[in-house]
Amino acid sequence: MATGETGFDDVTYDLVSVQYHALKAGHDYGQYVRDARNAGRDDIADFFEKVMSEDSARAKQCHEFIKELSKSSESGPAVTS
Repeated sequence: MATGETGFDDVTYDLVSVQYHALKAGHDYGQYVRDARNAGRDDIADFFEKVMSEDSARAKQCHEFIKELSKSSESGPAVTS
């Protein structure tokens, strides 16, 4: 795997990016759930909770992959140091 200017290989960078966006979106979805509940739309609130749960699982899977890559020299010095 090529290591870019950041010191991270492309795959690790991509995983970190997906993890960040999943976690950030999960934070935002909490407000969406409240908005839907306040509007009396429990069906939409339930949908947002499902999406939030999926993003949480996505972030966790990224974390597991990053841990796995950190045990390998393929990920670059920013992860394996």
